[in-house]
Amino acid sequence: MAKEFQVTYDCADPGAQAVFWARALGYRVQPPPEGFPDWPTALTAWGVPPELHNSRSAITDPDGKGPRVFFQKVPEGKTSKNRLHLDVRAAPGLKGDARMAKLEEEATRLEALGAKRLYRIEGNDMDEGIIVMADPEDNEFCLD
Repeated sequence: MAKEFQVTYDCADPGAQAVFWARALGYRVQPPPEGFPDWPTALTAWGVPPELHNSRSAITDPDGKGPRVFFQKVPEGKTSKNRLHLDVRAAPGLKGDARMAKLEEEATRLEALGAKRLYRIEGNDMDEGIIVMADPEDNEFCLD
């Protein structure tokens, strides 16, 4: 039987990363538990000091199909290429020029949210094209 999983990112600013990735993926920032109007109220009620309120955040698929994505604050910055990355399926089923046009459209949208375009790989006989990007904290991901 398959296991449920979440994707966890180490980062400097969990709140900002959660907002970026929620917009990028069509997810939502995980709402606070029932009975609390917002996260600061919940965290304060639980005795979490204000300086730790942005130590973690999460996003969820509003349709309940995709994995939860969790962001946790770490003291060290990113120092090398990711060993694991997301492929954001922006053009499933499209081929050739139509595919690359859709990827370009999505790249432009994500750049407006704070992503950086790194490079574009054209399609060939073996693979379709992709655009490699970085999120606001320089974590690489592909538009596929």
